[in-house]
Amino acid sequence: MIKTVNIVCPHCDATNRLPAARDAKAAKCGRCTKPLFEGQPVNLTTARFRKHLSASQIPIVADFWAAWCGPCKAVAPIFAKAAVDLEPRARFVKIDVDAEPALSEAHGVRGIPSLFLFKDGKVAAHQAGLPDPGVFRRWLDEHAPA
Repeated sequence: MIKTVNIVCPHCDATNRLPAARDAKAAKCGRCTKPLFEGQPVNLTTARFRKHLSASQIPIVADFWAAWCGPCKAVAPIFAKAAVDLEPRARFVKIDVDAEPALSEAHGVRGIPSLFLFKDGKVAAHQAGLPDPGVFRRWLDEHAPA
């Protein structure tokens, strides 16, 4: 029996089943044929986020942010670099708290930027703010080891 892992496409939200031994960085969606990983965070709505959370078998790292937030702007390049460096170990997504207030409220977001790590559809870790890239990397390594 071949071990597989489910990955949700960041473009069309189709669930793709990949053999675990296959290089996920080179994988393309079976429906839209676009890459499953492009080394950049994916902007998600509530509906799309729920699909990724329920169907993906890889960790999801979510950045709850807002366009007007200065600290969010400072975290954005660190988060984007993490997507480049760490995909497909995890899916990196961005949730605009102004566009998706119910989703933010459901996860208890009280301040932004607010980073969440989801595993198996549940919150595995939460980090308010991000003092520097090293802290972020250590947080990920602790809660979502490679």
